[in-house]
Amino acid sequence: MRKTYDRFMAYLQAFSAVLILVMLGVVLVGVFYRYVVDRALSWYDEFAGYILVWLTMYGSVVGLARGKHISFETLMEKLRPRGQRVVEIFDTLCVLGFSSVLLVSSWALVKEMAADTAVSVPEVKMAWIYSVMPICGALMVLVGVVQLITLFSGEESSGRPRPKAMEEAQ
Repeated sequence: MRKTYDRFMAYLQAFSAVLILVMLGVVLVGVFYRYVVDRALSWYDEFAGYILVWLTMYGSVVGLARGKHISFETLMEKLRPRGQRVVEIFDTLCVLGFSSVLLVSSWALVKEMAADTAVSVPEVKMAWIYSVMPICGALMVLVGVVQLITLFSGEESSGRPRPKAMEEAQ
């Protein structure tokens, strides 16, 4: 099960890298048309922004799974192993709560935006663009559940770095 989860996170990280390349390509095409062809494209700026949002959302899921978000390691190291465990569980529950709110509220947003289209390309539905939010909310819920299972089972997680006191206690 853990290997499947880790593999999925690796695919998500690769997808984020592809999004970076797509955004780079869109921006380069836009710059080429504006300064070489001397005809600005109406859509490239808008879609570069959408890709940036997608990249941020998927990247935040990968960052959460890998334990790369901001943390207070110095404070955690001052706690005893039991205190560190309690704080990690509380932290994970807070992230799980936020992710659940993101999932539910963004799902409502996607349903609300179902009829709207992109400004520069009316064939593109805004619900497709906004779909990244409930998808990533669900993925963050998944990451939170996996982290809670890992914390309660006592397994070594491949994500968040463990404070030194917890490593010494084991």
